[in-house]
Amino acid sequence: MIKQITFSPTGGTKKVADALTSGINKEIEYIELCAPSSEIATTTLDKDDVAIIAAPVYGGRIPALAVERLKNTIKADGTKCAVVAVYGNRAYDDALLELYKTCSEIGFNVIAAVGAVAEHSIVRKYGANRPDADDINELMAFGERIKDAAATGKTLAESALNGKFPYKKTMAGPTPTASKKCTGCGLCAKQCPVGAIPLTDLRKVNKDICISCMRCISICPNEARSVGKIMHTLIALAIRNGCAERKKNELFI
Repeated sequence: MIKQITFSPTGGTKKVADALTSGINKEIEYIELCAPSSEIATTTLDKDDVAIIAAPVYGGRIPALAVERLKNTIKADGTKCAVVAVYGNRAYDDALLELYKTCSEIGFNVIAAVGAVAEHSIVRKYGANRPDADDINELMAFGERIKDAAATGKTLAESALNGKFPYKKTMAGPTPTASKKCTGCGLCAKQCPVGAIPLTDLRKVNKDICISCMRCISICPNEARSVGKIMHTLIALAIRNGCAERKKNELFI
């Protein structure tokens, strides 16, 4: 069985993983780690399973919460897996190496790695509408190659990947807030993976625990949440040069 394990706050990472697993063409079990903690159960994988483990890239790193939940809720014993770092058309920096090392530490046999592009979670014009039709066809082909690699069980060498250890330092991201458009439905609070938004006051956010995943923005039915125009503009300018050209998806196998 294919175990599709994702940490996908805004949906882009899941789209990439969906394309990869559709290329493998086997029965799939979906496990989403970007959910309220009460909804996440411990999962034990069999040696005969193949896992696709995908997470987004924040500033060149895998989100700390994604790493924590992988370590605490996913159990493997030599299970074959492909690791996937999904980035917003700038760069994945150390993230793919970090995901590789994390999965190796918890008992996976990493047979492949993918660096894939999705729409940027904050500045949506960068990588807009990706993965697009061309990406999906390419990712499906990657999935077919991962299936073939799983049949051999050969481990992907860590040295084949880009990235450096120690990893680059993480930086705090922007905190989304609610506007007057908020109708009080509470969906953002109910779906925040860390419980940073109190149901009793949806205009407030606990900045100390918010991970800037932008899930609340992506799921709001009234487009009532944002990081603010000034912050959005500053981020767009800061990453403009790195996002200017269309980046390619990469497969290491």
